[in-house]
Amino acid sequence: MSLARQLAERVTTMRYQDLPPAAVHWSKVAVLDTVGVALAGSAEDAPKLVEETLELRPGGGPSLIIGSNRRTGALDATLIRLCLSLFPWATYRSTKAAVKLHTLLDLRGAIPAFIHISDGLVHEMNVLDQLIPEPGAFYVMDRGYIDFERLHRFHQAGAFFVIRARFNLNFTRRYSAPVERSTGLICDQTVMLNVYYSREGFPDPLRRIKIRDAESGKTVVLLTNNFALPALTIGELYRCRWQVELFFKWIKQHLRIKAFFGTSEHAVKTQIWIAVSVYVLVAIIKKRLNLDASLYELLQILSLTMFERTPLHQLLTITPTDPSPFKHDNQLNLFEF
Repeated sequence: MSLARQLAERVTTMRYQDLPPAAVHWSKVAVLDTVGVALAGSAEDAPKLVEETLELRPGGGPSLIIGSNRRTGALDATLIRLCLSLFPWATYRSTKAAVKLHTLLDLRGAIPAFIHISDGLVHEMNVLDQLIPEPGAFYVMDRGYIDFERLHRFHQAGAFFVIRARFNLNFTRRYSAPVERSTGLICDQTVMLNVYYSREGFPDPLRRIKIRDAESGKTVVLLTNNFALPALTIGELYRCRWQVELFFKWIKQHLRIKAFFGTSEHAVKTQIWIAVSVYVLVAIIKKRLNLDASLYELLQILSLTMFERTPLHQLLTITPTDPSPFKHDNQLNLFEF
């Protein structure tokens, strides 16, 4: 019998009464030491900085959901295209290569709360298996994430989702709530799924909201498992999903993830993680110093003064200057007659 098997059998058959007093004593010391270190570390500057940046304190900063401090995240993915001859491991299509960046963006601070880098062939809905649903949190997604069995796992965990419905959704209407059509709402219904596998995956009622966007004139149909919030609030939550699109656009335009320094999988993922880390650090600096400049302006200043020993607050604070520093009262004017 191997040593690992003997150890496993001893651990599985051990009872609390069989433990020697010394083991019980030092186990309690270890637990108390862990709790003490965690409590002491929570008062340090680094945890406070992250906490303030993400606005996790109750009542701290504006909330997307009025009267609550629930975490609200937008989940989406973007393709980063590569050259197939240089990156043969990044399988996507027969003539193309790509990796996919899956991101859950915290909408309260525009900070990524979850990131996963996969091959280009991995479908978006598969990332739902890697997410741990947080009870009471809202997850805003596009229709590419529709998998009713996976969404039911979020429902059972006490989390809420807002997702765009597909145009061919087969359902039965149970109830229609009154709506004010002048606000853009078309319907607010309680529905049940009709398709066998969909109903097996999500046997509970769903809320179907149809709303028209006043700016674009387009009609959007949303599905959610939250029946408490007003329908307009659900629509605003889905509108905020575009922040993750802006995050992808900012990352691709201003950080170097189009030209890679290495061709291996590890090199590509490392460069993407470095780009995301730079974004988070610049966002923390902007929040910490209460700067009015955009993230792009801060990034440009930091890239030009990378090796200068100047305090960040002094470096990033824009001081007003005299528009005419060389003007003198005794200066003659050529056109003064």
